[in-house]
Amino acid sequence: MNEISMDANETRIAQAVLEQRVSTVAEYGVYVGLDVHKDTIAVAVAPAGRSSTPASWGEVANKPKTIAKLVDRLTTAFDGEVILFCYEAGPCGYGLYRQLLSLGHDCQVVAPSLIPRKPGERIKTDRRDALKLATTLRSGDLTAVWVPDAEQEAMRDLTRAREDLKAIERTARQRLGAFLLRHGHVYPGKSRWTQAHFRWIERITMATPVQQIVLQEYVDTVIAAQRRVAALTGQMRQALDSWSLRPVVEALMALRGVQMITAMTVLAELGDLTRFDSPSQLMAYLGLVPSEHSSGGSRRQGSITKTGNGHVRRVLVEAAWAYRFPARKSDAIQRRAEQTSDTVQAIAWHAQKRLCGRYRHLIGAGKNTPLATTAVARELAGFIWAIACEVPVNPAVAA
Repeated sequence: MNEISMDANETRIAQAVLEQRVSTVAEYGVYVGLDVHKDTIAVAVAPAGRSSTPASWGEVANKPKTIAKLVDRLTTAFDGEVILFCYEAGPCGYGLYRQLLSLGHDCQVVAPSLIPRKPGERIKTDRRDALKLATTLRSGDLTAVWVPDAEQEAMRDLTRAREDLKAIERTARQRLGAFLLRHGHVYPGKSRWTQAHFRWIERITMATPVQQIVLQEYVDTVIAAQRRVAALTGQMRQALDSWSLRPVVEALMALRGVQMITAMTVLAELGDLTRFDSPSQLMAYLGLVPSEHSSGGSRRQGSITKTGNGHVRRVLVEAAWAYRFPARKSDAIQRRAEQTSDTVQAIAWHAQKRLCGRYRHLIGAGKNTPLATTAVARELAGFIWAIACEVPVNPAVAA
């Protein structure tokens, strides 16, 4: 009976997916695949119906006026049909997506890693890529990515800029530390990159004048990088005041290990978390679930998939390190939690008890620290989803 019911469920799921694809195909009369590059766009058109053969429409310049003329040509050629366009997510951004929507048509930005590919294909050209996009778009085999609005994209650019500058600062620190170590200068204090550490560096005298200049240049580079990171951190704090997702950011800060930068990074990258149907869907989207290769009676799981958004995955793993210690409400955590509702505080405290215990259990079972921390980060994503579902998103600009 179990095997029969499982087969029936699988049949119903497959039928539902097929019906969804058919309904999507029926909504549009024309499907257009765009292989977008910095200067040019290769265009391919697939009329509705599998009997119609997709055709290449050549290349056009990647300019707003040229794209508007292309849309006019397509609209005239297909008697005013609403057209569904698609192109791969990439460095060209979402300007083309927004322009096509403003011209009265629909568009999807699709995930490049999820485009079906034939193993035997050995020829790749812009024309072939556009034809493949048009064909798979018509058959419903493409996966569209979430496209942020202008406000969301601006916040994401801000958080990513700070992340990039922080990486530059870490590199500058590493080079300065390596230079000092190479010449036998080891800091005797506990914490580096503090005011006391820089005072110690100022008292160092190198063997030659040239090396003294090198030391000063390294120090100036580190200080300049720190100032730029601090400036962008202040800009994030200012931008938060007028962000529509500010209530959600403040609610997430009730969690241990989640402060302003982490909360803003998560929401700037993912937007409204309630668009995920379940916490497990969010975990899978972030690539925090184990990979699996099962066949027949064998089931093998490996490391996490690392698919999806790597920026959010990184900050969640960093936040998960805070759960290595026993659960307790410190003064800082309590002050942040008091700014939220009782429900959010209850979720945050439950998360702390659960995740601290989870870490100790995994370490006691013989798991190494990185693996245990990653497992905690996976469950932390679920608690973040739960809190986001409890906080209403204010579409208006916060006062």
